[in-house]
Amino acid sequence: MPLDPLLHLLCRKARLSHQELGELLALPPQTIAERVAAWENDGTILGYHAVIDPEITGDTAVSAFIEVKITPERGGGFDRLALRVSRFEQVVSCYLASGGYDLMVVVEGGDLREVARFVSEKLSTLEGVISTATHFRLKTYKENGFLFEREVTNERLAVSP
Repeated sequence: MPLDPLLHLLCRKARLSHQELGELLALPPQTIAERVAAWENDGTILGYHAVIDPEITGDTAVSAFIEVKITPERGGGFDRLALRVSRFEQVVSCYLASGGYDLMVVVEGGDLREVARFVSEKLSTLEGVISTATHFRLKTYKENGFLFEREVTNERLAVSP
């Protein structure tokens, strides 16, 4: 089932007023307000956030993508351990994934050592965790649908005869 057009707009432009959303969708602002309130109350909408460019703000935090292979539990599958991993404050996102690992965990820390300590002291020591592979984010090109556009200049000198 495709995503509701209003939810789709909220994912991309959550700062638009109910009036502006209503104009885009040809719906009265009151209808927009009621639908948004209902989704917030039933847990469909979990929250809102801004996408920040760390290069502009000078944020030096480190992000890592960690592949985690785990042993599923009888009666609980991957869910119980995945929820336990998700509760760590360093964990930004946690997904069940297909492929060579079971969970994809996104972690943030102040520096490389902090992320490494989290992996070695907390994540990899959990019962049921078989192995981890950590990949550090080096540069962001697109996040949550937003491009991190930077002017690319051609620094090569022109060749002339």
